[in-house]
Amino acid sequence: MRALPYRWISRGEPFREKDASQGSFPAILEHLIRQRGLPAGDDLEGFLNPRLRDLADPFLIPDMQLAVDRLLLAVDRGEKVCIYGDYDVDGVTSITLMRKILHAYGVEPRHFIPRRSSEGYGLSTAALKRCMSEGAKPDLLISVDCGTVSVDEVAALNADGIDVVIVDHHEPGHRGKPDCVALVNPKCGTEFAYLCAAGVVFKLGHAMLKARPADLDLKELIDLVAVATISDIVPMIGENRLLVRHGLKRLPQTLNPGLKALQEVTGMNGHATSMDVGFRIGPRLNAAGRMDSPEDALETLLTDCKRLAFEFAEKLDRYNRDRQQYETRIRKEALEMLDASFDPSRDPVIVLGSRDWHPGVVGIVASRLMRQFHKPTFVVAIDSEGVGKGSGRSIEGVSLVEAIDSCRDDLLAGGGHAMAAGLSIHEDKMDAFRERFAEYVLNHTNEQQRQPTLCYDAEISFSQLSLEFLASYDLLQPFGNGNPQPVFISRGVSLSRPPVHMKNNHLRFMLRQGYAEQDAVFFGGGEKPLPDPPWDIAFTIDRNTFRGRTMLQLVIQDVRAAE
Repeated sequence: MRALPYRWISRGEPFREKDASQGSFPAILEHLIRQRGLPAGDDLEGFLNPRLRDLADPFLIPDMQLAVDRLLLAVDRGEKVCIYGDYDVDGVTSITLMRKILHAYGVEPRHFIPRRSSEGYGLSTAALKRCMSEGAKPDLLISVDCGTVSVDEVAALNADGIDVVIVDHHEPGHRGKPDCVALVNPKCGTEFAYLCAAGVVFKLGHAMLKARPADLDLKELIDLVAVATISDIVPMIGENRLLVRHGLKRLPQTLNPGLKALQEVTGMNGHATSMDVGFRIGPRLNAAGRMDSPEDALETLLTDCKRLAFEFAEKLDRYNRDRQQYETRIRKEALEMLDASFDPSRDPVIVLGSRDWHPGVVGIVASRLMRQFHKPTFVVAIDSEGVGKGSGRSIEGVSLVEAIDSCRDDLLAGGGHAMAAGLSIHEDKMDAFRERFAEYVLNHTNEQQRQPTLCYDAEISFSQLSLEFLASYDLLQPFGNGNPQPVFISRGVSLSRPPVHMKNNHLRFMLRQGYAEQDAVFFGGGEKPLPDPPWDIAFTIDRNTFRGRTMLQLVIQDVRAAE
């Protein structure tokens, strides 16, 4: 079954080098800046070269003062503290950051992470029961990257004499704020709503240092924030951009043995980009949680021993290979289901489930199906009692949080972000949910929004591509949600030699346009029918360093017959 073809649409006015001003920036950079509506003058300089001293007052986040006061009270009283966090990259980095902050104040907290398959996400009753059984009852529980919607669970902790501080970034629930000491969540206020949980913990550390200085240099922890921010796919705007830009600079020289070991295991070469974090470091940290061993990801980041760090990093790499095997099988079975009943031109959503699927991998499969078919997608792993745990990924214009709220009668639970969310559902309700989810999407989008679209920033020729071009382009980094990597198109491209097939259906090309040649990769290109050359190609560009030599490489996004 073929997905619908992309419509190629320019983001704005075509790029014409002769129209560029004689300013201080190269013509293509000026074009991309205008295309994205980025600030001008001093604001533009701040965007292109963000400075750590420009970090805003952390007390602008709701309940920050309450949280700082309660944490410092715990320090002064010598209380027992437990940090409770999620099992993904944002969760384990948030726990790591919170521990290092508390250590600077002489507190030795214990920590806890729920198991995805048996205890589910967040402050679940089952996970809290195990948490309390594994150590002394805490006086203070700090929940990071979860807890915003945990009204009943926080009430139960209060009844047991445990104070709760929540440091989170998820959307508030329809039942309102939990009765906690402090809910430090930017989405409850007006500032920093784009931060991931690790970013909020970083702001909490900044606030504590302002309130009471300690022997702690937050700049040494900024690489952890960068890893979390990129991996959690939050918008690459505002302070996220600043934290990631400086965190990526620090990553190759990191003081964290686990991050250093992960870079060695994944073959990074002393230069860190958002792509390196998103496709090398992040998946391996996430894989431990997906395989129900999140403690191994956390221990990778917490250990001070280089030998143990490398052993843990290799273990995470093995988890990631296992995860890839599960993913390949589930995706194959999902596509077979779609072949039997799904019509891309008719059906506005994808909702699939099976009792044979691993709950830790369904989110990745949902993401791949969403990108392949351009449909809001939920993939659900159903247990032996018929209860499914699903992950969803969405397209622009469809909020999964709002969609879940419109389908509450068919769900056991659900929540998350607009573009990525989770739910629990009984298998008997799958068909009803699919129908109501489809109805929601049809009522909240138009036909054009539901068509797969490839937006490109500029048409350029191979003769314009050079390392100087790459240096200008890099000023817009880091790329991510809210600041997408620029997409270019080139027309009338031919093959210099037959494509090379690599593992996972990736293709490598040597492409020619006139007298200029360019190396290119097409991830997953082996799965797609390619027209006969010549082609028009849509691509991003990347820096490829091999044996000390840096080259510009094209990363193909789509191919069509030359027009």
